[in-house]
Amino acid sequence: MKLITFAKNFAKDESGAVTVDWVVLTAGIVGLGIAIMASVGQSTADLGDLISGELTSDLINTY
Repeated sequence: MKLITFAKNFAKDESGAVTVDWVVLTAGIVGLGIAIMASVGQSTADLGDLISGELTSDLINTY
């Protein structure tokens, strides 16, 4: 009889459900961040190389 009562109480217990929600939410945010970095990363690196090239080719006047 105790086993049946324990099983019913265990099935009704929702204390761990919040943890599962946070894990799923965090995984979604991390996945979104990775997707954004994958789509924007190379363009950002190319722009940085372009800016670096322009800055090194400019002459600096010293007085």
